[in-house]
Amino acid sequence: MEGQTTTNQPVTFTTQTQYPLPSQKFMIPTNWKRYHLSQLVNKALGLEKSVPFDFLVRGEILRSTLAEWCAENGVGEEETLDIEYIESVLPPQKMSEFPHESWVSSVSCELPSHILTAAYDGYLRAFDLSKNVVLSAPIHNAPITSFSILPSETTADMDGNSTYTVVTSSQDLTSNISQVTIPTVGSPSSSKVLASLHLHTAPVSSISADAKGKQLLTSSWDGLIGLWDTTIPSSDEVPEPETTGGERRKRRKVQKDESKPKRKAPVNVLKSHVGRVSKVTWTSSSTALSSGFDATVRTWDVENGVCTRTISASEKPFLDVAVTPNGQSALGVSTDRTMTMYDLRATEFSAATATFLHPSTPSCVAVSGGNTSVNQVVTGSYDGVVRVWDLRSTKAAVALFKAWEGKGQKVLSVDWRRDVVAVGGEGGLDVWKVQAGAGGSETGVEARNKVSA
Repeated sequence: MEGQTTTNQPVTFTTQTQYPLPSQKFMIPTNWKRYHLSQLVNKALGLEKSVPFDFLVRGEILRSTLAEWCAENGVGEEETLDIEYIESVLPPQKMSEFPHESWVSSVSCELPSHILTAAYDGYLRAFDLSKNVVLSAPIHNAPITSFSILPSETTADMDGNSTYTVVTSSQDLTSNISQVTIPTVGSPSSSKVLASLHLHTAPVSSISADAKGKQLLTSSWDGLIGLWDTTIPSSDEVPEPETTGGERRKRRKVQKDESKPKRKAPVNVLKSHVGRVSKVTWTSSSTALSSGFDATVRTWDVENGVCTRTISASEKPFLDVAVTPNGQSALGVSTDRTMTMYDLRATEFSAATATFLHPSTPSCVAVSGGNTSVNQVVTGSYDGVVRVWDLRSTKAAVALFKAWEGKGQKVLSVDWRRDVVAVGGEGGLDVWKVQAGAGGSETGVEARNKVSA
């Protein structure tokens, strides 16, 4: 930069972090990049330990010099730029890898001491942080597509063994309510299917529990969404399929077994999609969101069983959908290689508010949980890459990493809790540390200061 003639650009800084600057105008050399701006903010704040920042200019993270950005966007030297600074996402670090013999279709790092997976072999597994398999439970006879831990059904005994109620969906056309015990090291695990849910005539693509663990929603390739309660009936609510002859006599003997899972019927059936439903998720105690291969995202009044709004997106078969932490937007990933954000507050809406392009088809999306930023999400793709996005910047991911040592295996599921991202897919399970630009979490800030010092 030395020896070059540079000009200055008038700039004002804003932030939503815990590090605000007094309102004033700065004259910034146009050959400065992110690093120089971050140094300036740190110096102006008088921080004892440096905090790395990124900079948003009109909804785009600055990746070049100010001069290059202004030239590309037609901004003159006299125009004042309003630049927002955010805490940087540190480079993701791989923590561990858990090989599976079968593809992993769903993952959860919700529990602080265990990571759970569901796989195409029909098994639900739990790993402790030392990579020990502490649970391997046969729940279905076909691939499991998703699972959820009921928040209100968790108990622990004096030995530290924890019992959970887990709900699963499967390609065997059913969903199950199961009880599993995750033991301490050296103790035996146990599992028992308490009830099976019967409605769908095609693979069940997802299952979602409400915040209280009292109601469930299932979605299916048959175009239906089922509403269920989580009580275990004393007897079958759905009869066994009709059989004849010797099969009937054998079935009667089996039916005498009181430990056999009870066959549950739905409380209601939600109908509106005209194609495969890929995902359904709760947005409140009485409302839900779904996505489908019919290129729609739909909102639901679950209590009354009606579709309240339909987002139509031409030629966008949706593979997954999530709700932002503030509940204001939906994020749908599609086979057209995009993640699209929609405003759920608008009375009339069909147009996207933001679109994030992927080099390969994104298969799944997860919002950040715990101490991470409400503006950041992760997506997994068929190219084996997991990308971290800031919803305020659409041009490119703020961080990315390739699962399973870059073998090009498809990512099928992601979950992000605290600073841990679990990745499931063709390569099994990968676990990464991803520290997002947090909104002032003490733990996150201390970690950044340690790295930056």
